[in-house]
Amino acid sequence: MKEYQTITEISGPLVFAEVDESIGYDEIVEIETPSGDIKRGQILESSSGLVAIQVFEGTEGIDTNSSVRFMGETMKMPVTEDLLGRVLDGSGNPIDGGPDIVPDERRDIVGAAINPYAREYPEEFIQTGISGIDGMNTLVRGQKLPIFSASGLPHNDLALQIARQATVPEEDEGDEGDDEGSEFAVVFGAMGITAEEANEFMADFERTGALERSVVFMNLADDPAVERTVTPRLALTTAEYLAFDKGYHVLVILTDMTNYCEALREIGAAREEVPGRRGYPGYMYTDLAQLYERAGRLKGVEGSITQIPILTMPGDDDTHPIPDLTGYITEGQIMMDRDLESQGLKPPINVLPSLSRLMDDGIGEGLTRADHGGVSDQLYAAYAEGQDLRDLVNIVGREALSERDNKYLDFADRFEAEFIDQGFDTNRSIDETLNIGWDLLSTLPKTELNRVDEELIEEYYQEDAEAVEA
Repeated sequence: MKEYQTITEISGPLVFAEVDESIGYDEIVEIETPSGDIKRGQILESSSGLVAIQVFEGTEGIDTNSSVRFMGETMKMPVTEDLLGRVLDGSGNPIDGGPDIVPDERRDIVGAAINPYAREYPEEFIQTGISGIDGMNTLVRGQKLPIFSASGLPHNDLALQIARQATVPEEDEGDEGDDEGSEFAVVFGAMGITAEEANEFMADFERTGALERSVVFMNLADDPAVERTVTPRLALTTAEYLAFDKGYHVLVILTDMTNYCEALREIGAAREEVPGRRGYPGYMYTDLAQLYERAGRLKGVEGSITQIPILTMPGDDDTHPIPDLTGYITEGQIMMDRDLESQGLKPPINVLPSLSRLMDDGIGEGLTRADHGGVSDQLYAAYAEGQDLRDLVNIVGREALSERDNKYLDFADRFEAEFIDQGFDTNRSIDETLNIGWDLLSTLPKTELNRVDEELIEEYYQEDAEAVEA
């Protein structure tokens, strides 16, 4: 292993060094500072005679007298089933005071793309216990469904609720009691979060026992931006091992993808790349796709990876490059809403702009319940009509509306208060969610229910509910 003392320039998180041999892209580097500290880095660019190294721990303390060693291999994640219950930093080192990790093997963190032919189509229901998701935007095993939030909204509470409550229903029925949920694991990758947020996450994980089935990666706001680009790859490599080697159904929660993209922009600026939209690198779409496309199922393999990336939209703008590109790659989105939050709804999920593109394949008889699709469609239609009428009321007043219109207005209010608003500690089964949906639909005349089959209306419609309303 050759050692060089040929650093020519230090720019932000990057170090440039002259070399006299071919160095591979993504190769791991050790830089020893004059004070004896050793920092790890990765080759970002390699041309004849010069390499650009991004340093994970930041470039503080590095000068032109520092020595550079090229390790001859790419970055690897030590993987083992014993990672469950552990807390690691953004570079994959344990920070929970536990024993060192003894890996079964070391895996390249870039990972191989899943061959499209080997993919199994996602069509099995994951129950999150949250009505706004389970009832209206169902999460399916192997799907990637992001949460679009904004600064100040409680997306962290929603993420914790999903991590705590998410289950695969038929797994629970098969092994009640002894190792309930043992086949279900959560990989939680936090990027650029504050120490306060990290403490909240950890307190909740420990209080609820969710940590036992979780692997947590923590990259804090004061950690180097470069490390942020590695954290999700370490998390996904761990998830792939648990899912495809050990048969777990893994839920990967990545928060906050906006901080990840800001790190890409910072590194791009240090490399003096030609910026794309709003200063983000032109390759950001490709980079995000490399992460999101690591979700899925493989034919003949028991496990699966389901992804819930969380991003805060800068300026609440859903046309911003980060949510815009994420929406192209993923299969829908869960939208959080500032108006609903100001009304005190928890979680403040706005179902109208939300979407789960794989929902239809994961619901219905044998998966959730035969009435699920019809109830969902009818709730959407009725809530949308109620929303439109609210705008009208602001203009003409409630007295000018017909009796039918007033029923839809009441429906919209009750839908938010009873269906969406459930608090962050309530865990509803899919039956409970659908039954609440029928309670609400039963306040409308039967003649208005044009999206549900007749026999289902006969079975679930509550005649007395409309009378009580009247």
